[in-house]
Formats: sequence, C-alpha cells, structure tokens
Amino acid sequence: MSSTTIYIIVAVLAVLVVGFLVMRPRGGGRIESKRPAEPYVASTDRPYVKASPAPAEGEGVTDELAAAATDVTGEVLGVDAHRALAGGEGPADDLQKLKGVGPKMAARLNELGVMRYDQLASLNETELAHLDERMGPFKGRIARDRIAEQADYLARGDTDGFEETFGKLGG
Repeated sequence: MSSTTIYIIVAVLAVLVVGFLVMRPRGGGRIESKRPAEPYVASTDRPYVKASPAPAEGEGVTDELAAAATDVTGEVLGVDAHRALAGGEGPADDLQKLKGVGPKMAARLNELGVMRYDQLASLNETELAHLDERMGPFKGRIARDRIAEQADYLARGDTDGFEETFGKLGG
C-alpha cells in the first residue's frame, strides 16, 4: 500500500472516532417532560389533501345490500347471479389497445364476457370490484391500470382525450 492510502485510512478512522465521541449520549438519565403525557394524534389539517364531501346518510347502502343479496343468492343456488354485462352487441373491440392489457388479460376479460369498451365503461364500482375478483392472476389490475376509465374514452371515440390522459394509443 502506498503512504497516501495509509494516510486516508487513518484520517477516516480519526473522523469516525471523533464523530462517535461527539454523537454519543451523555448522562445516563432520561429527559422527563413537565407536562402530562398525551398520546400523539396526527393533525387532521392537511391543506394539500382535497376534502371529499361526506356521503349522505344511507347513500350507497342499497347498492351494497343489493350486491350482497345477489352474492348470497348466487352462492345458495350455485350460479353466478350478477347481471350479464350490457353492451355485448356488435363486433368485439380490441381490448389490447387499453394500457396494461396484454393478450392473456384480454383473453381473460373475454372469458368473463367483456368484449367491448362500452361494457367496461358502464360498470359501477361494485361491479368492477366483482369483475376484478374473478380476474385470477390479473386481480387488482383493473383499478391499478384504470382500465374502466380508459375504456370509457375509447367507447366514446375520444382518442385525443385518451392520449392526453394515458399516452399514445397503441404505443
């Protein structure tokens, strides 16, 4: 080793020793506060978060109850009791144009009866959640990739809006 390397190693060790001596805790006692202990509560004042209006009492309950009743009915009868997806008439759309949808995911959507953009665009949150649960290895992708929102743009023929929001179509 050269003398320069040795000097660098000695300098680094000296800095570490001095840093340890300066940063080590002094005195063995704890600092006690004079005010009574209070549990920490995070502030709810967040000016950077958009506040959403509180839902009215009972809002959305009927949708949830109807979905739950449909699920229970389907389990008792041993069938899938959710409504058939509307908008299946006409030629199938190329679901692979949706960002995040490859050939396997498109095939899975087709197996579940989704053939067109307007079918995806017309689903409410409960129906999207039910569809997502049945996506197998693609579970969670419908929400994460905003598939229904993309499908809404393409169902309306708004390619400019699609490309502005999600990037170039087909690229």
